[in-house]
Amino acid sequence: MARISGIDIPKHKRGAIALTYIYGIGQSRAKTILELANVSLDKKVSEWNDEETSKIREVVGKYTIEGELRSENQINIKRLMDIGCYRGIRHRTGLPLRGQKTKNNSRTRKGKRKTVANKKKVTK
Repeated sequence: MARISGIDIPKHKRGAIALTYIYGIGQSRAKTILELANVSLDKKVSEWNDEETSKIREVVGKYTIEGELRSENQINIKRLMDIGCYRGIRHRTGLPLRGQKTKNNSRTRKGKRKTVANKKKVTK
């Protein structure tokens, strides 16, 4: 396995697909990285030589990826919660924050159903 920015990328896949295993690199950015490094898009990772691998590492180093990107996202979410805006409140309560309805769906955000028991009627 080739190791780029602390992540083992699979050898048996094409370079454009293998780079997407790194957090913060999607398909379009992977293609851009390979073009900047002058590496063929169809070449598998196992076919890369040391020079190509080092060029790719150099280009990838210019982007914010992995832990740095994750911490940046967490800081942005924390900022929203601290200022108390709508999105921050929705993050805090664990509800969807982009206008989705919550009556029937959004089980992923809300978690497992919590059953509320009915009040028992008092018989005289």
